Amino acid sequence: MIMGFHVLQIILLTVALTSSSSSSSSSSSSSSAAATPPPNFPIAKPNCRNRCGNVNIPFPFGTTDDCYESENFFITCNQTFNPPKAFLKNSSIEITDISLDGQLRLLQFIAHDCYNRNRTRVSYSDPWIYLPVFFTVNNTANKFTIVGCDTYGFVSGRRLNRNYQTGCTAMCDAEDDLAEGSCTGLGCCQTSIPKEVWRVELTLKSYENYSYVWGFNNCSYGFVVEESAFTFSPKNLTNLRNVERLPMVIDWAIGNGSCKEAQMNSSSYACRSVNSKCYKPSNGYGYRCYCPEGYQGNPYLVHGCKDIDECQNSSLNICEKKCVNTAGGFQCVCPKGYHGDGRRDGRGCIRGESLAYKLAAGERSSDTAKIFSSSELQKATDNFNNSQPQECSKASRLLFGNTSTSAGVRVHQQRHTFSNTCIIKAKARSLSWETRLKIATETAGVLSYLHSSASTPIIHRDVKSANILLDHTFTAKVSDFGASKLVPLDQTQFFGVVLVELLTGMKALSYDRPEEERNLANFFLSVMKQERLFQILEDNVVREGNKERVMKVAVLAKSCLNVRGDDRPSMKEVAMELEGLKVGAKHSWVQTENSAQDMESLLSEGFSGYINGAGYSTSIGFDSLRDQIILPVDGGR
Repeated sequence: MIMGFHVLQIILLTVALTSSSSSSSSSSSSSSAAATPPPNFPIAKPNCRNRCGNVNIPFPFGTTDDCYESENFFITCNQTFNPPKAFLKNSSIEITDISLDGQLRLLQFIAHDCYNRNRTRVSYSDPWIYLPVFFTVNNTANKFTIVGCDTYGFVSGRRLNRNYQTGCTAMCDAEDDLAEGSCTGLGCCQTSIPKEVWRVELTLKSYENYSYVWGFNNCSYGFVVEESAFTFSPKNLTNLRNVERLPMVIDWAIGNGSCKEAQMNSSSYACRSVNSKCYKPSNGYGYRCYCPEGYQGNPYLVHGCKDIDECQNSSLNICEKKCVNTAGGFQCVCPKGYHGDGRRDGRGCIRGESLAYKLAAGERSSDTAKIFSSSELQKATDNFNNSQPQECSKASRLLFGNTSTSAGVRVHQQRHTFSNTCIIKAKARSLSWETRLKIATETAGVLSYLHSSASTPIIHRDVKSANILLDHTFTAKVSDFGASKLVPLDQTQFFGVVLVELLTGMKALSYDRPEEERNLANFFLSVMKQERLFQILEDNVVREGNKERVMKVAVLAKSCLNVRGDDRPSMKEVAMELEGLKVGAKHSWVQTENSAQDMESLLSEGFSGYINGAGYSTSIGFDSLRDQIILPVDGGR
């Protein structure tokens, strides 16, 4: 039997609660702590209360006339409690937090349904809540939850201009069935509620009136609760009878129109601050205001969005030495005599044109290169032996050798050459898989253009990694056409070796490796036959590369290395295959046509005259390579 009943009705917000007249309950909640207002930034209108007990009261909410936007945002601050408590309008709905992000937390009553051993209902309540206009139940933060071992429940009401209903079932045969933190149907069940809900009604039912589980559970409970504030425990079967209310998150907004519609009526537009912005919430009607990045405060107040001085708090800026505050942001600057962007996560501030500055000035992170002393370089290059990489050893000798007879200008030029060449080559050893595929695709495109699209077909005849140059953005350019022939041949075998170099990071020919590995092409074909490809790939390719695409490039390289020319694909087919892999096309032989102008831009300087019949360059001098790098090999293994 139902032991008692009472109804509380309020203007614009109505809550009905039925409960046992003999039940004793103590208020308990898991509401979040009220947000602390930013220092020196007002949240309420002048001469208005900005706090009620532990709850901040930001405008458009207010506790007295002229302090709120409209009656929907009126807050009653009940001083009979210690500390005082805030209630929405004149209702009994307690508010525990108001956020300028468009949410407020309130404490909502719990539905319950209890039975005695004789399967007779002894206590029942089905609370419901109607929200005022512009207020809706948050559909992502809340969950409809029921607790019990012989129960099913519904949450229903109105959303927009139509009805809605959803529900859940919770069952169990023994208390041992229940698991801490699990709310998937055994003793506890949760489900989402729709968007735009402004009326909530709770209903609980029992299948067998708890006759089979009465020994350990004779009550069921239902509530819409903030999901993060409730974690199921088997103890909830009994201890929820001592809890009267739980927190619920409500969304609020201004008006019922869009930002554009609201801006047309400037007198009622709520985003009053000079710097405040407007946005449409994902749930409910109306619009909200916010302070953009670099500003903080209450966007609903005139001049409410205040500039943040990031320079006063090191956690708000990333400046290494000096920070200058600007409207909505900040700038990092370096003292006189220093260079760089002044950022801790960037180039920082480095004195003069030192090698360290050259490292930091690159477009990529300087942590991919290391600064070596002259003694370390001398040891690493066998006293600058000519067999070592020519560009770096030459620059090293020029920089660190006997420069007493050299003019100061030449020393400076040599230092610049060493920095730009050796540093970028050091960075290139950590090329990602995507960059390697980009290099291969661009190189193949250039060769395909020369073979098939140039007015007179041109065969490079000396395709090797040393003749593939990379600029600071790792754009590939083909150089050194001294061995080129104006004959309509199509050779891809050497390009196949370049693909293998990109995959493995190994040189095409090295007597430092075991005899069976000295010739990279033969070694690669042997590995492919043994299906051991991924054992010889360069570390970055294994770590970052898509295995399917890596395997396709390896198969392509293998086909390019066929002994019989008729069995090898044309450069045009190679270029199409690589382009398809690069753009992720489903059909690898589909390629976007590149214009002749695009291909010519990937040829190194000095070759455009060759195309036009005016001559050609057989090589490119070292000085012209200051801002380019040779395709690196032996960089990973």
